[in-house]
Amino acid sequence: MRKQGTVVRWDSERAFGFIRSPDTAAEIFFHRRDYSENRAPTEGMAVTFEEIHVGGKGPRALSVEPKTNTIEAPPLVVTDKAAEILPRSEPAPRSTPLHLRKREERLYWTALGLMGLWLMFWLVGIGLGRFPWVILTGVVMLNLATFYVYWRDKEAAVQGGWRASENQLHGLAVLGGWPGAWFAQQILRHKSSKKSFLAIYWATVAINLLGMLAWLVWPALQGPTA
Repeated sequence: MRKQGTVVRWDSERAFGFIRSPDTAAEIFFHRRDYSENRAPTEGMAVTFEEIHVGGKGPRALSVEPKTNTIEAPPLVVTDKAAEILPRSEPAPRSTPLHLRKREERLYWTALGLMGLWLMFWLVGIGLGRFPWVILTGVVMLNLATFYVYWRDKEAAVQGGWRASENQLHGLAVLGGWPGAWFAQQILRHKSSKKSFLAIYWATVAINLLGMLAWLVWPALQGPTA
């Protein structure tokens, strides 16, 4: 059975918060991935949710949704001819605002375009002898490792374990693991809403791409050797 409550605490950096409900004595933990809307919740927001209990860690909320204001069906109107039930008004369906959807689509295609450019740099560098073929294996392993670190960090944020620092995550990105970091942000919904983190992340993407480009064109800038 779904319960109702109010968001009393929300940590935007760590992407979790707590709900207070009259049906539960303790405050109820929930994570950003358990919240159905694209926009982050705010303190004081009325919500509905499903409550579960995991081990001895206290209650946790799943399928958290903003509480919508619905119009209750009017009472039964009885006439001399027949009983008539007035129709119930249905709440308007929720949807992501158009400008936010367009922004997400632009970021999505921009990221894929940069990945295509990044891959082209690697292939051109290998063709010119600037990079050995074996480096592709290392690049793939680095991106898998980056995705794994994001996954472990998200689990630690929920379970209260060891967290990877943001500097470590950015370091993996600037070394060439930024595509794996991007996929982790999209699939795991981790570190995908903190603006300060994302600003530095995109800076590491630019540094990585510019560094690769400089490495490729450096011999041409030096001119022919004697």
